[in-house]
Amino acid sequence: MTRLFNNPARFADDMATGFAAAHPEYVSAVPGGVVRATRPRPGKVAVLTGGGSGHYPAFCGVVGPGFADGSVIGNVFTSPSAAQAHSVAVSADAGGGVLFLFGNYAGDVMNFGLAAQRLTAEGIPAQCLAVTDDIASAPAAEAARRRGIAGAFVVFKTAAAAAEEGAPLDEVVRVAEHANARTRTLGVAFAGCTLPGQREPLFTLPEGTLSLGLGIHGEPGVSEDELTTAEDLARTLVEGVLAERPASAGPRAAVLLNGLGATKHEELYVLWADVSRLLAEAGLELVRPEVGELVTSLDMAGCSLSVTWLDDELERLWLAPADTPAYRRGTVLPEEPAPKARSPRTVRRASAAPTLPIATGGAADAADAAVRALRSAHTVLHEQEQLLGRLDAVAGDGDHGRGMCKGVAAALAAAELAHSRQAAPDALLAAAGDAWAAEAGGTSGALWGAALRALGAALPADRAPEPKELAASAEAALTAVTSLGGAQPGDKTLVDALQPFVASFTERITSGHPVSRAFADAAADARTAAESTASLRPRLGRARPLAERSLGTPDPGAVSLAMVLAAVADLPND
Repeated sequence: MTRLFNNPARFADDMATGFAAAHPEYVSAVPGGVVRATRPRPGKVAVLTGGGSGHYPAFCGVVGPGFADGSVIGNVFTSPSAAQAHSVAVSADAGGGVLFLFGNYAGDVMNFGLAAQRLTAEGIPAQCLAVTDDIASAPAAEAARRRGIAGAFVVFKTAAAAAEEGAPLDEVVRVAEHANARTRTLGVAFAGCTLPGQREPLFTLPEGTLSLGLGIHGEPGVSEDELTTAEDLARTLVEGVLAERPASAGPRAAVLLNGLGATKHEELYVLWADVSRLLAEAGLELVRPEVGELVTSLDMAGCSLSVTWLDDELERLWLAPADTPAYRRGTVLPEEPAPKARSPRTVRRASAAPTLPIATGGAADAADAAVRALRSAHTVLHEQEQLLGRLDAVAGDGDHGRGMCKGVAAALAAAELAHSRQAAPDALLAAAGDAWAAEAGGTSGALWGAALRALGAALPADRAPEPKELAASAEAALTAVTSLGGAQPGDKTLVDALQPFVASFTERITSGHPVSRAFADAAADARTAAESTASLRPRLGRARPLAERSLGTPDPGAVSLAMVLAAVADLPND
């Protein structure tokens, strides 16, 4: 269990502060994460690792010469926000463009993708690569849907070494894609991990069993089996990984036996004795194998085996020197210290910031109603934080309640500040949405941010909105969510509650119902739809590999949305 923390909601922030203070010769803290304390050569591609916290030494532990130029640090097991990714990238950029490297999780793909789009629009070329090494999370025919777990370490290392050699951005991306295509990982868990501030692990296993095909965000595996001897486990891992050997792969391979956080190094070495023998018997020649903790999951007991089949290029990059807080190999040439106050390169903005519109007439009442709605959402989400976390832990990482609370708190603060400046509903909800997305991170943070922005965009600044305008704004929020996240009804996401709400609200407004009555009835429909997601199998997101386990439990995103809508519907109509 995680015992040392102050405010659990700020665990990642406090960790990042301490990490930067412990390693000033390697990293400097910047908003959203850390960057190298030394200055890379002008024109170098900035390779940035990133993702949720809880995986040390991934991701921030490998920032330094020969490896990453920076790391974007999200909340525990939660994707960092697009704003965080953009901030770190601007600080790390040396003129050669930016490559974001991360695991293939919906929130990471969404937020790093948004950051890359913004950077490119501002004149900093940026690309993304999502690692897909976890063979247990999807069949080989659907390899693009696989998660990224410990094999990401090899992808990060080889891409970073290519950038260190002076390769341009497109070449660094090619190397990352090449390494990813040749990397396979299979992992097992013996016990679940516990989030900071929680007393119970995200999952438990019967004594003497293991969970095969785990994720690195506290998710259980896709199946359970008997835990017997180290040799039996070695055979399971080796046979599973070698069954997916890439076509035309040679015998030389980089191999990682990775501990998840609570498995002793001595245990790993016992297991390695059998793993290395079995790999050699299968004809593999091991090139500088690594045994230890490289990509952890807080205090999870478990391990994973990763194999990257090397060619001459990947072998050279795998063996290249690196010097970071958590990983050292060979000798790297010294770099020039960066100035204490880093001065990011000036970027070209896509457009000037718009003037803040002021609410007049009935629009002021609409802005006031928006603030009251956010206060109501703040209350219900904080009351239900533990419930939402438990729902999310069934087939995910258990962080949904905490993420929603962080998001709504930031959104409410931003909305109240905008309201104090008499902002129109559009500007107020845009500020709230941006704050929600920036503070919460993850998939839900990005989606709620986009929804609030779209909701306000259709509202007038000089009068009260007409009922049909309110329906149109709800439609715009739904479109923003489905366009950004790609989810459709039936995928077991918040869309399964939002779409019925919007359809019901629009139908009732069109039929002439009063707004308050139409909203209340639509909120009731959303609650029913959210409850009905218990019968669905997830087709997107982190819960997808655990679809069977998810049956019988409603989607936490749909439930939290329905809670908010019900709370808003209960507000007095004054």
